[in-house]
Amino acid sequence: MKRLIIAAAACSLLLSCGGGETAPMSELMVRSQMSRCPDATWLDYSEGRLKWSYTPGLELKAFLDVYETYGGEDIYDYVEAWYDAVVHEDGSIETYSVDKYNVDLICPGRSLFYFYDRTGDGKYRKAIELLKSQIDAQPRTSEGAFWHKKIYPHQVWLDGVYMTTPFYAEYASRYLEGEERLEAYREIVNEFVVAAEHTYDPATGLYRHAWDESRSMFWCDPQTGQSQHCWGRALGWYCMAIVDVLDWLPEDFDGRRVLIDRLRTICAVLPEWADPESGVWYQVMDQPGREGNYLEATCSAMFSYVFLKGVRMGWLDEDLLPYAKQLYQDVVDEFVTTDDQGRISLEKCCAVGGLGGSDNRMGDYAYYLSEPVRPNDSKGVGPFIWASLEMEMLK
Repeated sequence: MKRLIIAAAACSLLLSCGGGETAPMSELMVRSQMSRCPDATWLDYSEGRLKWSYTPGLELKAFLDVYETYGGEDIYDYVEAWYDAVVHEDGSIETYSVDKYNVDLICPGRSLFYFYDRTGDGKYRKAIELLKSQIDAQPRTSEGAFWHKKIYPHQVWLDGVYMTTPFYAEYASRYLEGEERLEAYREIVNEFVVAAEHTYDPATGLYRHAWDESRSMFWCDPQTGQSQHCWGRALGWYCMAIVDVLDWLPEDFDGRRVLIDRLRTICAVLPEWADPESGVWYQVMDQPGREGNYLEATCSAMFSYVFLKGVRMGWLDEDLLPYAKQLYQDVVDEFVTTDDQGRISLEKCCAVGGLGGSDNRMGDYAYYLSEPVRPNDSKGVGPFIWASLEMEMLK
């Protein structure tokens, strides 16, 4: 096994490119993170622990996209070292267990396709199939949507739509054929439809964090099963899932239109809930300006990415391009800072947000404000890198 630790010299921060030009923002964020974290086990405050988790997986996927765009073998080595260490030779994955049926653990599998293509190492293919075996057996609601986790029965969270569907869509496109592939695509679109129908709040036009089909959890409305609020990052995950899944759905597949229409509907409403002064969004999105609420970086970076990619791909109207570009600038102005070494940071990231569990998270307004706020959380850094890459493509 290759050493996980990468020499600090290989992670040195490069603030300029050839000819003295300033490094693009996406690469600058990657190199800032590599400078702060000696290897990828330190990303997202994981303090050197090697653990299969969606947070480093998300951020490292963004790092790979920067590498594919600009090069930099040190970036590739940094990402590959983590995946080489966390995936064992027999295809098993460090700290991962299928029988937890935790959809969060599907998300970091997206880069396994890349490493299998690049290296040809069969352990990555085996790991892909291991994750697919979880999808096949994942408990579902009566309408076929995935439970968020085995320990959260009957619950669908907007976060979970992102955790499963981009991986599943790429798997189907690569490895399934004919009716089996179409059935997978239909199941993926159904995940979006069920989640949206049961979290939609007609009073705001937004989508609440989660839904409990059993209507038995203490955090849900006993009539609707919905949680209490639209949490910004949950809706951000849902929107990012749409634009990442659409990359894999064929043009002639009927469900493709369903997702585009859903994206357009949400993006028509989002600007109404942004802070009018800064242009970005609040932690508790359906409570803008309420005392204690704060402008939050992860959801704002996610929506920036969604608008920019949606316009570029033609899923959103071209007329939205000026808004999308301004939104990216608003995110930079509100959340990005630079230290005395030239490293950038993404400030005001909510560390975590959930419902139920051992902490009895109620999902009320006070709960969402009680979670820690910190810089450079992976859930913000990854989407910010993707938004930056979109902006850089415009140039």
